[in-house]
Amino acid sequence: MSPDSHQDPLHELHQAARIDDLSESRGMRVCIKCGDQETPILLVRDGEAVHAFSADCPHAGALLEEGAVCDGKIVCPWHKGTFDLRDGSLIEPLPLKGLTRYPVTLKDGEVFVGLEPQAPHAADKTMLIVSSGAAGAAACAILHETGFARRIVMAGHDAPMPYDRTSLSKFVISGEMPVDDTPPLLDDDFFACHAVERIDSNAVHLDALARHAELVDGRKIDYDIALVCTSGTPKPLDIPGANLAHVHMLRRIDDARAIVESLDTLSGNTRAVIVGASFIGLEVASSLRKRGVEVSVVAPGKVPFEKSFGTRIGEMFRKLHEKNGVTFYMNAQVKALRGGNAVSEVMLDSGERITANLVIVGTGVKPGYGEALRIEHWRVAQQQARIAAFNMAGIESAYDGVPYFWTYHYGKNFDYLGHVDAPDYVEIDGDLGQQKFIAYLLKDGAVRAIVACEHQRAVCRLAEAMRTGLTLESARSTAQKAD
Repeated sequence: MSPDSHQDPLHELHQAARIDDLSESRGMRVCIKCGDQETPILLVRDGEAVHAFSADCPHAGALLEEGAVCDGKIVCPWHKGTFDLRDGSLIEPLPLKGLTRYPVTLKDGEVFVGLEPQAPHAADKTMLIVSSGAAGAAACAILHETGFARRIVMAGHDAPMPYDRTSLSKFVISGEMPVDDTPPLLDDDFFACHAVERIDSNAVHLDALARHAELVDGRKIDYDIALVCTSGTPKPLDIPGANLAHVHMLRRIDDARAIVESLDTLSGNTRAVIVGASFIGLEVASSLRKRGVEVSVVAPGKVPFEKSFGTRIGEMFRKLHEKNGVTFYMNAQVKALRGGNAVSEVMLDSGERITANLVIVGTGVKPGYGEALRIEHWRVAQQQARIAAFNMAGIESAYDGVPYFWTYHYGKNFDYLGHVDAPDYVEIDGDLGQQKFIAYLLKDGAVRAIVACEHQRAVCRLAEAMRTGLTLESARSTAQKAD
């Protein structure tokens, strides 16, 4: 739709739509022309009012009209970021900033939109963030949104530009995205507009009573309030040969760069072994197959993802990978890596040998201390950091989010909502073999988790509905309404 400019009597407002054409369950994208410029706008009806926002999710550019509007929120179709329907402010990540809001006027059933964005809050207090990953960046964004931070110091190896690590296994290793194009979590405009000091050095000592921190580079920082969110540490292989060339872990952008350099050095004659059938491990397997690399996966257990998804869904993932050329060695452990300067062979505990000149280790991370429950999702880290930042800013908040993550294999996006260990049973609507389904994981009569593929709008609605609990019947009803 390309509305005409309406200069008189509304002057700088532009005719965009009729209110009767707008839905309260999803947004409408319009493109407003002004001179040579076109601005995509998301129009959302809220009773007899209409709101206008930037039309693309600020995290990865998803088209927000393909998501859902429910419970006073706009939900992104891709990664389930949520925004307040009233003003576009951020409620839940993965995005770390809200939507740009534009003025709206209604007249005679017509919707007119101005293209002058409404200004954000000003900021006025201080903070030390001991981390530069997903949680640290999320906290940094919230402190400014709440008007808390006059001076923020962000200390960590990635502090010069916090980036989206989820892109590394999904798109960088496949060659679809150059390493240096890995998306930032906070763009240059954010740092240009706010007084954030970024220090490329980790903290090694923090005295909470003295409010004093010391960094690896010897720098000392006195702070008023600190947020420590240093994430986990990858588990290395503690076996002979683990230090050979072309043996990698994947955690940071430097790891991704090293893997790409190994692939370039091996110049197309690559046989890779993935150690561990983790989400990152199998995403890397998918990415390497896109490059034409021969891939084998070695892992304990009978089925990938069985603990998270159950046997049937785990088998679906294994068959999907096998269909795309991956070989599995399950119920197996890597005993040693062999080679001269570089790896050339992987030895299993069974005595079997696999020829390989590239090894990537995806065996999980070392946890923090004292957790009763570990949910190691990127989005959960951001959610919890936001809650911490709100409370430190004096805005009392409690976590009520639904855990969510997504995993990407061979062009298909799989969504996972909630969390459950050892579900009583799994109900599946749709076709697992075609990867078009919604699976409901139940325990004690309630839907505790959901796995889905190619049902993005339904997942948007289910993510909101799970906050108050779902039976199988109510979950199916919610999903059906989205269609």
